[in-house]
Amino acid sequence: MDTQITDSIINALEEIKPMLYSHGGDIEFVSFDNGVVAVRLKGACVGCPISMYTLKLGVEKTLKEKISQISSVVTVA
Repeated sequence: MDTQITDSIINALEEIKPMLYSHGGDIEFVSFDNGVVAVRLKGACVGCPISMYTLKLGVEKTLKEKISQISSVVTVA
């Protein structure tokens, strides 16, 4: 695993967290493999009906803009 990319992902997620915190949610980095970032949604994000919009239109979009090696973001339990 490329530690520079991993560090960039973690730093970008730290910038996203305040938005999630404001709605009672949180996000945790799990892994990066072959362009795919795996995260775990926490708090109010778990079971939220719009969490996939948050993931794709918020988290994934932001990460892809900041880190060109990312192709997608997925959630894991």
